[in-house]
Amino acid sequence: MKSFRTELENPVVEEEILELGQKIALYKNGKIDEDRFKSLRLARGVYGQRQPGVQMVRIKIPYGSLNRKKLARIADVSDEYATGNLHVTTRQDIQLHFVSLDDTPELWEKLARDEVTMREACGNTVRNITGSHLAGVHPKEAFDISPYAQKTFEYLVRNPICQEMGRKFKISFSATEEDDYYSYIHDIGVIPVIQEIDGEEQRGFKVMIGGGLGAQPNHSEVAHEFLPTDQLIPFAESLIRVFDRYGERDRRHKARMKFLIKDLGRDGLMELASEQRKALPFQSYPIEGTEQSYEELQEIHSFDFSDESFKTWFEANVFTQKQEGYFSVGIKLHNGDISSNTSRDLIKVLEEINVDDIRTTIQQNLVLRFVKGSDVRKLYDALVELNLAEVGFEGLADIIACPGTDTCNLGIASSMGLATRLTDVLKKEYRHLAATKDIDIKISGCMNACGQHNLAAIGFQGMTIKVNKKVAPAAQVLLGGINEGNGNGKFADKVIKVPAKKADDALRYLLNDYYTNKNEGERYGEYYERLGKDYFYQLLKPLSDTTDFQEEWYQDWGREKDYVKAIGVGECAGVVVDLTITLIEEANERLEKAVKCMWQEKYSDAIYHAYTAYIHLAKSILIHTDEKLNTQSKIIKAFDKCYGNDFKWPANYSSFEELVLCMKENEPTEAFATAYLKNVDTIKEQVIEQHKVLTNE
Repeated sequence: MKSFRTELENPVVEEEILELGQKIALYKNGKIDEDRFKSLRLARGVYGQRQPGVQMVRIKIPYGSLNRKKLARIADVSDEYATGNLHVTTRQDIQLHFVSLDDTPELWEKLARDEVTMREACGNTVRNITGSHLAGVHPKEAFDISPYAQKTFEYLVRNPICQEMGRKFKISFSATEEDDYYSYIHDIGVIPVIQEIDGEEQRGFKVMIGGGLGAQPNHSEVAHEFLPTDQLIPFAESLIRVFDRYGERDRRHKARMKFLIKDLGRDGLMELASEQRKALPFQSYPIEGTEQSYEELQEIHSFDFSDESFKTWFEANVFTQKQEGYFSVGIKLHNGDISSNTSRDLIKVLEEINVDDIRTTIQQNLVLRFVKGSDVRKLYDALVELNLAEVGFEGLADIIACPGTDTCNLGIASSMGLATRLTDVLKKEYRHLAATKDIDIKISGCMNACGQHNLAAIGFQGMTIKVNKKVAPAAQVLLGGINEGNGNGKFADKVIKVPAKKADDALRYLLNDYYTNKNEGERYGEYYERLGKDYFYQLLKPLSDTTDFQEEWYQDWGREKDYVKAIGVGECAGVVVDLTITLIEEANERLEKAVKCMWQEKYSDAIYHAYTAYIHLAKSILIHTDEKLNTQSKIIKAFDKCYGNDFKWPANYSSFEELVLCMKENEPTEAFATAYLKNVDTIKEQVIEQHKVLTNE
């Protein structure tokens, strides 16, 4: 079975850090094409900011799992190389901003000392695997998904099947059928299930595939109602291989798996996935589903709720664990931010009460787990001192917002500025509703939905409007998103666009209307569905009127200057590099990796590296044609069409397609891997000669 070493122990990490430093030097000396360098740094978590000359570094936190040591390391690194701030994202990552590119190798090395990685946090890779922050402690869970999320992360990080895909690929693990981590918006989303088979209980997952947000949100489809746990990784690998081969590569807006499943259909996609099974290194991948160990308490603590402030906080932010006498405590972070100094102060508090289980959440918060009942009040008092005891964890006042125009190249509006304004409104005018979970608010600075506005009961998406021939910031109001559980959900509807400076009034209109007219126990999504879109359009229509537009409304929330629409080139999906020489060089790099894998007896990895080398070689001369090269499968077919009669094929093969795709028909043995790699060299020699002919060299 594939082994995994921590960042600290893995010699590959040291090699990658050195390589990043070398590539930075070559790039600055003009020896590496900018797009090729961008692809390399993105796969190492280094992302260009809106501000020139600095980078955002994204740190991968699989299923949000942290401990005191890791959090302290990230805080120290932020102080030394960034701004002293830690930003928790909607995928449980932690981002550091305003980092010098030259510092990124050293920053990575210091993170790796405490087993923290940036690897594949950005780019065309499998992004951070999200997992419920209540996994392992939820009273209703079938079993703890944490070990399965960890092993999936370990298996896929640095795996050759997912290094240069057409776009990113996202995986989530929910804790229960309530589906708290939104399986229906992911490329693969799973929910734990226990099923009785032959009189015995077996663990498995309900598996959803093909979901996504963005400008065209797509609800995922059921791939398996019950997939045994040992089949999860083989299935994921099969699906990723299909996405890599058949996924769009030229049109970024069409390059997610949600579009591939629309093109092929659920059954077509599943059939292609099943065709990959023979080539997999593992037909079964058992994972030991251990429960987290803890000290059983001799006495169960009883609470004194005579302090009304403590009682309110406890009811809103504290959750009873399935482990008797233990609690999980939620910390609400405004805009997902916590300073490095506050982080260290929090760590000291956790040391005093012996808590070392911390989770980041997709709501951009922190959760402290396995807090003894006898320590809850002490923790509360300490959190009050640190200004971390704000009521409303995952409630109405816990607004989610992406960075928007603060740092993101794609940002159209100041999502954080709007979140701050709406938070102020809620604190001053609706404080009594702060903890209600009937409504959630999510804000994105553009259509890409990093703030997950499509999912919200009340969502805002950054846009623009023209008033008196000047551009002003605006907010698209979306309503009615609801998570129905068990893999089902409804996306919010786009209702109306209003000037950004009227978004706070829009929130007032919506809250006042809801709490005046809702039925008993009716959540906002249900209320919206009952009354219909037009009702809310008419309710908010007066706010879209710009006849009374004031001069200060040309300024976005949190800004002092008039709005200027300035959208850079986004890097979320990485880049496509199609220069002939670059592609041949990339094929050579893949072949070098394949040889290393052969030495390590990782034959499946070697074969896949060689497969990618075939694709790069084919594309390197096909770019001189008019053929469509937007998927790997089209590249393979186009090569035979354009050059099939010009090449000499190795024995037993009559076409490029037959040669390349024989990997599907053979088990990944040493003998097959050796032959497959040898044949790449034969093709490479002919490609280089063909290139000379095409360029008249």
